[in-house]
Amino acid sequence: MTARPVAELWKTVASERHIAAPAPLVYTIIADFDTHHAKFLPPAFHDLRVVAGGVGAGTVITFDIVNGANVRHCRSEITEPEPGRVLVEEDRGNGTRTTFSVTPDGAGSLVRIESAFRTSPGFRGIVEALIGPPVLRRLLAEELARLDSYARSQR
Repeated sequence: MTARPVAELWKTVASERHIAAPAPLVYTIIADFDTHHAKFLPPAFHDLRVVAGGVGAGTVITFDIVNGANVRHCRSEITEPEPGRVLVEEDRGNGTRTTFSVTPDGAGSLVRIESAFRTSPGFRGIVEALIGPPVLRRLLAEELARLDSYARSQR
């Protein structure tokens, strides 16, 4: 009997919100890890540090995500597939990829945050696939609410 490879299970979670600030300002806030990005993150995100760059593509950041007693260390590289509109944080170590999309919407903007992550193999992965998406969806919605408040304060 040969061993069967463990199939990876990818989950994607997204949230979007109208932000009461112009799209160029909102994108600048999201892309500026030196000055702005940490100021709208929910409390679950800790110790955001800029390792290289600081604004937009080429930036490298580290941060921790705290969920109860669990702490997940992340190191993400920033790319801008569509500068001024789409920014991607990718942690090549664990495969997590978070995409921020900013679209003009009247006097404000529509912001979408989409996170794709790979679950662990086995039973743990099943639990992650069931519990992770609702928890992450709430976290993304909180991040968008905080971004809205922060962006309005920067106008």
